[in-house]
Amino acid sequence: MNHPTPIDLAGAHVAVTGGARGIGRATVEAFLTRGAKVSFGDLDLDLAQATAGETGASAHHLDVADRSSYDAFVTAAEEEHGPVDVLVNNAGVMPNGAFLDMDPALDRLMMEVNVHGVLHGMRRVLPGMVERRRGHVVNVASLAGKFPIPGLAVYNASKFAVVGLTAATRLEMAPHGVTLTAVLPSAVDTDLASGLDMRPIPKVTPQRVAAAVVGSVRSREAEIAVPRYVGVLAATTTLIPTGVLDRVRKVVRDDRALHTDTTQRAGYSARLDAAATERTVR
Repeated sequence: MNHPTPIDLAGAHVAVTGGARGIGRATVEAFLTRGAKVSFGDLDLDLAQATAGETGASAHHLDVADRSSYDAFVTAAEEEHGPVDVLVNNAGVMPNGAFLDMDPALDRLMMEVNVHGVLHGMRRVLPGMVERRRGHVVNVASLAGKFPIPGLAVYNASKFAVVGLTAATRLEMAPHGVTLTAVLPSAVDTDLASGLDMRPIPKVTPQRVAAAVVGSVRSREAEIAVPRYVGVLAATTTLIPTGVLDRVRKVVRDDRALHTDTTQRAGYSARLDAAATERTVR
């Protein structure tokens, strides 16, 4: 691999998707404290503008599932702050439920946002990064991209896709000095995991994930688990005989994503249903 060109975050242009709340907002704030110029996009423009007013970043409307929307976001961001040095593909959705009970509209939403949204961003910024021989892309995946969880089958599929996409594209970009990192958080304390008891998977703060994203610009690691030890544990499970692992899963009750606190999750579920319905009637 060619040694990647260092990126000094002071004055660098960082673009973040899903930046109005949760991990995205924490990431916006973390890059701003390092002196970066930050542009972020979000589907909720009102919330994005409020976040921009509170942080000083520049906000844009963005539907990552729509390639033309993604193109418009990056174009507007680059007109304001110059070429994107770091792209953080953070936007994602996580419906849960038994596989046979899932609404196909929610399946499509997950794949369009979690997978195609990442594809759209990479294809938009990587050509310029290759031409400049400088750039870094962070794809926020999940521990679920390494470790299957009952109740999150299609989400698992989308995040497995992002992990594989990031790893393979990283190899293609290596001769050009451009890098990609997959960040794999465990359960995160955001709306995404509201109403879900994911024990024994540890829950981390958005700020901790944001710190890993920012740190990847320096380290250029291929994958970063948050917390790091969960990555080791997930890898270790591949070495355990299936029967033994099945018994361990039963003991720790790894099917908790099938049993939701519907009251706590009601607001997030309503937003997902509305987004899925809107795409269905287009």
